[in-house]
Amino acid sequence: MRYFFLLLTTILFSTTLFSQALDPIKWDASVKKETEDTYILCFKATLDKGWHLYSQNVIESDEIAPTPTEFTYANAPDTYELIGKTIEPKGIEKYDNIFEMDVKYFEKKAIFSQKIKLLDKSIKTISAEVFFSICDDERCLAPQVIKFDINLLGGASENKGDVSSITAEDKNKSEALHIGVTGWDVFPAEHVDEKSYFKIFILGFLGGLIALLTPCVFPMIPLTVSFFTKSAKDRKKGLFNAILYGFFIFIIYVLLSLPFHVLDSLDPEILNNISTNVTLNIIFFIIFIVFAISFFGYFEITLPASWSTKLDSKATSIGGVIGVFFMALTLALVSFSCTGPILGSLLGGSLSSDGGAMQLSFGMGGFGLALALPFALFALFPNWLNSLPKSGGWLNAVKVVLGFIEVALAFKFLSNADLVEHWGILKRELFIGIWILIGLGMVLYLFGKIRFPHDSPIQKLSKGRKALGIITLAFVIYLIPGLTNTVAANLKLLSGFPPPLFYSIYEKESHGPLGLNAYTDFEEGVKAAKTQNKPIILDFTGWACVNCRKMEEQVWSYPEVTDILKNKYILISLYVDDRKKLSKDDQFKFLKPDKRVKDIETIGDKWATFQTVNFKNNSQPYYVLLNADMELLNYTTAYTPDTNEYLMWLKTGLQNFNK
Repeated sequence: MRYFFLLLTTILFSTTLFSQALDPIKWDASVKKETEDTYILCFKATLDKGWHLYSQNVIESDEIAPTPTEFTYANAPDTYELIGKTIEPKGIEKYDNIFEMDVKYFEKKAIFSQKIKLLDKSIKTISAEVFFSICDDERCLAPQVIKFDINLLGGASENKGDVSSITAEDKNKSEALHIGVTGWDVFPAEHVDEKSYFKIFILGFLGGLIALLTPCVFPMIPLTVSFFTKSAKDRKKGLFNAILYGFFIFIIYVLLSLPFHVLDSLDPEILNNISTNVTLNIIFFIIFIVFAISFFGYFEITLPASWSTKLDSKATSIGGVIGVFFMALTLALVSFSCTGPILGSLLGGSLSSDGGAMQLSFGMGGFGLALALPFALFALFPNWLNSLPKSGGWLNAVKVVLGFIEVALAFKFLSNADLVEHWGILKRELFIGIWILIGLGMVLYLFGKIRFPHDSPIQKLSKGRKALGIITLAFVIYLIPGLTNTVAANLKLLSGFPPPLFYSIYEKESHGPLGLNAYTDFEEGVKAAKTQNKPIILDFTGWACVNCRKMEEQVWSYPEVTDILKNKYILISLYVDDRKKLSKDDQFKFLKPDKRVKDIETIGDKWATFQTVNFKNNSQPYYVLLNADMELLNYTTAYTPDTNEYLMWLKTGLQNFNK
């Protein structure tokens, strides 16, 4: 629903098992000398497109939270002292619905600096390390530690560790991480997920089609087409002008999005930043309420009449191709009272998501295309004009229905502001309750129980009113479970639109995912699988993994998926960012394939390395189906928001286990 007005996007997610050990960030260190005893240490992170690194300043939380970037400096303050804190760039700040907090992160490049003052001037090298985790829109990578030896005379090198320090015991513990997974010949690669968003394209296109059915646009179709086909000296020229008129309508709406590209080029994050701006969201709320009142017929929003008059005179005096362009521009202006609120919804929806200016251009193009097509089609097939319904009271009914929709959309923006500021005034159940009241009002209107200023008396309910009224009533009934404190409260069709499930008037206890029995130790889970003769679902996850939470709330919560995970599989959830220390006996040094030495000191270190060693993958969420003999039961998979696809993946694993 949050992409309701998006025109078209096609995402190809194509990865193989042996290309999943990702390394989308590079670190470099350098040093600048200020005085004889003061230096500035610089750490530069360069990230691949789409990945982001979190700030050092993350609010501590007992619940899920991003992994903050941390810098530590060896031997301070014995031989040198830190002057102030490690300075970081401005970064991007926005509210995250999953973490339920404001988060700050960096994209593309981030430079951190730390000023130091030497206490022992004989010191030539400073040892420092950075602890961090990075994410993109679909996955997070396990936290890593990069160590540096910085020569104060100039230059720095990454400290990969001393290979000679690895003992026989370390090698034995490293070898124990290998579980010998078999079945790669049967399931050699992660599933290639090609997701088409043609449904979203159709929904976006429908926004323009709805605008066609408003009183400002619909009567213009036969008038304009007749003008072009009858005023031209020959039919071919009239046909050409009508098609050109439609083309210019499309171009005009695309051009309206260009200023946002300028803003995007000045600051690539400006559209993302304003989407969570409290003031802007409140302004959108007020604007949408005003649009709705206008649609209800209490007043009309119009642009100055002089604008359309001047354009109309120019179109008449100039003529030709330029004259046709001014005619199209005139239509865009005179129809604003009907199209403006819909375009406002389009703008608001684009700014509330991550698509930015390009998404807005696609949406505006789709809107313009829907408006343009009738003029071209009816010019090509003029006999179709006879089949158009006559203008009448039904056009005003369309406007009123759009008014109810505008009110519903308005509360989404108020909800955004409420979430960011933690006001607690629009909890999930109240939001859904308001939508239920709006839906009931729309039902009463469609069945003629309430009227607005420009409505004509209803002698008989049309089939269209009855059908739309029944559909709206069904939607209201669908919303009602959202008021309860049950599993039915998770309204999947609206996922991401109302406030999150945890933003509730009810007390929410923190258990495992959805209250499922999840083992957090691999060996214990395998023993349970052998005892109960069940297959294993290995869930590589993280406390700070956004899409892990999305999978749990939106896919795992589906009743059939929940039932399978609860009763058919042994769930083993391994948290790769768990910073709880292992006992001294369980800690060891691990030699990575690139000859770096990794200290396995925490639970997260162990499971992150375990994932990479056995599955050549270091991203989360990541799911593996196994039996207790370590045989694959299906291909491995990652973020899969399509519930049916994920369900079939689980069922196929069960079938292969039973074979």
